[in-house]
Amino acid sequence: MRHTPRKRFGQNFLVDESVIQNIMGAIAPAAHDRFVEIGPGLGALTRPLLRRAFDFAALAEGEMLRVVGNLPYNISTPLLFHLLDQTGTIRDMHFMLQKELVERLDAGPGSKLWGRLGVMTAARADASCLFTVPSDAFRPAPKVESAVVRIVPRALSETEKKRLPALEAIVRKAFGQRRKTLRNTLDGMISAGQLEDAGIDPGQRAESVSLAQFCRLADQFIARQTNRP
Repeated sequence: MRHTPRKRFGQNFLVDESVIQNIMGAIAPAAHDRFVEIGPGLGALTRPLLRRAFDFAALAEGEMLRVVGNLPYNISTPLLFHLLDQTGTIRDMHFMLQKELVERLDAGPGSKLWGRLGVMTAARADASCLFTVPSDAFRPAPKVESAVVRIVPRALSETEKKRLPALEAIVRKAFGQRRKTLRNTLDGMISAGQLEDAGIDPGQRAESVSLAQFCRLADQFIARQTNRP
C-alpha cells in the first residue's frame, strides 16, 4: 500500500538508499538490541502517544532501549523533551531532524543557538551531529535541510536527578525572553546578588551562561527552598 505524505502531519518520507545505509552504519544495530522506531512513515500516532505520557520503561522490560526515527519536524521538540525524561531506560537515540534543531542540540554557550533544548539535553545526555541530509533524499522534499543526530544519555547521580526540576524552571525562565538580561528574566526567582554568588554577571543574557553555571543557580535555588521555614 502506497502512503501519501500529509503536510499537516509534517510527513517527509526518506527514500534515498545511500542515506539509509549511512544511518544504519551510524546506529550499528545488533541482533539482541531492543529498538523503538518513531515516525516510521506515518507519524500520526506520535502526538496522541505523547499526550498519554507513553512509558518507554514498559517497552524496555528490563532491557535498555535504542530509539531511532525520522521525527515529524512539527513535533520534534516536545518529543525530544519527553524522551529525555525517559533516559533511564534508553541506551541511545538516533534521529533525523531539521538541521537547525540538530545545531541547537549541538550548540554551546555563546552561540545564538544555545537555548533551553541544548541546556536540558546537555544536562542529561551527549548530543552530536553525525551528518547532514539533502532535501532530495525525501519524498516530498522538505523546504528545510536535515541532519542526523546521536544522543547518548548519561547515568545521572541522585543529586543531578533531584536538580532537574529546578534547572528546567530556571532555564525556561531565563530563555523566555532571551534578548533581556538575566537580572530581568530571572527577577522574582533569583536576585542579582544570587547571580553574582554563582559567578554570573546579572547583565549577561541566557545564551552566554554555561550548563555548569545554570546548575549552580539550580543548586542555590534548591538550598533556599530547603532552608525556607
